[in-house]
Amino acid sequence: MRVLLTGHQGYLGTVMAPVLAAAGHEVTGLDAGLFADCVLGPPPADPPPVGAGAPLGGAPTPVGAGAPVGGAPTGSRVDLRDITAEHVAGVDAVIHLAALSNDPLGALAPDLTYDINHHASVRLARLARDAGVRRFLYASTCSVYGAAGGDDLVAEDAPLRPVTPYAESKVRVEDDLHALADGDFSPVYMRNATAFGYSPRLRADIVLNNLVGHALLSGEVLVLSDGTPWRPLVHAADIARAFTAALAAPRDAVHDRAFNIGSETNNVTVAEIAEQVAEAVSGSKVVITGETGADPRSYRVDFSRFRAAVPGFDCEWTVKQGALELADAYRKHGLTREDFERRFTRLAVLRAACDAGAVDDTLRWRR
Repeated sequence: MRVLLTGHQGYLGTVMAPVLAAAGHEVTGLDAGLFADCVLGPPPADPPPVGAGAPLGGAPTPVGAGAPVGGAPTGSRVDLRDITAEHVAGVDAVIHLAALSNDPLGALAPDLTYDINHHASVRLARLARDAGVRRFLYASTCSVYGAAGGDDLVAEDAPLRPVTPYAESKVRVEDDLHALADGDFSPVYMRNATAFGYSPRLRADIVLNNLVGHALLSGEVLVLSDGTPWRPLVHAADIARAFTAALAAPRDAVHDRAFNIGSETNNVTVAEIAEQVAEAVSGSKVVITGETGADPRSYRVDFSRFRAAVPGFDCEWTVKQGALELADAYRKHGLTREDFERRFTRLAVLRAACDAGAVDDTLRWRR
């Protein structure tokens, strides 16, 4: 297929693009570029932006090949709010990852979160449908279950109880995409568990990545909550494989359906995550301060629906394997405390860009 990948210069998009290409798809990218320079290790080779030459296809491009990150012309940066019909012309499928991507950002600017994550996403879907795009894979989140509580595994038909603007925006998009679904336009709602693992465009503000960084840099696996909340985790590479599988699945198996993406093996408490990090980072110790109290976001998730819809798919990465991978990458590429706290934390990157006058208060690049 000819695939438009939004957010291709993000944490997940950077991992997903070569996986899609390896499956034989022709991939073009669309990204605002806010986090394009958040690179740990060799600069990744991105798919070409929309309208720039031949799309990426065939064999995967090795990480580190191509132009340095940030070297693309400014014209290749496209804010999600500014997408036009030209961006989706001739496309068979859209994989929509682009968003303000975590709860602290949503709390900082809830209006922007709804403007970008909700309204701009639905506008993109309408443009895609009108352009004849047949499949629209939407990156939702297991955070839609929010304060689920209880001991039962949460399946896709469970009540949705989002507790943050980020999660609420995802619920609203799912509802609006459902209204757009028809015989030709097939949206699919991929409710990813909390991501982890190495990506050339690193994020240090998600739980496992953060705990491994703290362990290496300070010797402490620092947990600010009481450690009791349940979290479902999934490796970035397994998310990429799941989206690639959903792209190729028969329409009847995935049309207008929500799928939890992850593995029951990786339903773990925050305290259990911390213990596995301590095992992966020799010499570190777990410190649970409890200063932020009990987190109301606690849920264990049932991931069986996607395995049933896409036979043969299963996640490959465990939390322990991910912790070892991250620790090795952090050491290999010389992660520093300053980079950990500033370059690879989304909120810090955006604040720095605003303070420097590079972006305005709506998070658009200044001309």
